[in-house]
Amino acid sequence: MTKSLEELAKKIGYQFSNLALLETAMRHSSWTAENEGFESNERLEFLGDALIGFVIGDVMYRRYPDFDEGKLTDLRKIVVNATALSQVATKLNLGDHVLLGRGEQASGGREKTSILANALEAVFGAVYLDSDPQRAYNFVAGLLTESIDEAQAALKQLDAKSQLQELAARLERPMPDYRVTDTGPDHAKMFFAEVFLGDELLGSGSGRSKKVAEEQAAQQACAALQVD
Repeated sequence: MTKSLEELAKKIGYQFSNLALLETAMRHSSWTAENEGFESNERLEFLGDALIGFVIGDVMYRRYPDFDEGKLTDLRKIVVNATALSQVATKLNLGDHVLLGRGEQASGGREKTSILANALEAVFGAVYLDSDPQRAYNFVAGLLTESIDEAQAALKQLDAKSQLQELAARLERPMPDYRVTDTGPDHAKMFFAEVFLGDELLGSGSGRSKKVAEEQAAQQACAALQVD
């Protein structure tokens, strides 16, 4: 087991002073249920989850000073979720090292999204306890940098308003001006948006939120500018 843990530590790029912490991080609750006297990785998972939230929030806040709260929240959701974390865990081959009960083992637990994501969070918690806050911060940021970059690219692709702003700047056109109206009662309000570049109306949209309406309008405007 020690050799396996040392191989894992090398893979993730962190040398543990207390290798027992990494071993705990690999113990799924299904394994500890069948092996009395051992702690599962759930407490480390809790700690790691909190650490990830702080690190990713801090990195994004500093890296993207022009992003508002909504955009930062959307970006964080792309990075901090079970699917994204499990993909990082898969690259590190965490599934090969997780200790599972017989039932989870038989049902393919080593490839389950939730188990892999939780194991990665537990590893982050273990690193935090084994080192110091700054080293733990650097470790988390380092492992998730690629995920942050991919998320930013995905968000940019989905964010028509950002695309329109960049397109207008590139074409040396006026910056987009959104004009939004709404109708209906508060519990069933409908929003209507129009986007102008100077005096030219280039797109319109509607939706149950201002954001949706503006995105639709921006999509139309992007299409119109690209045709031109």
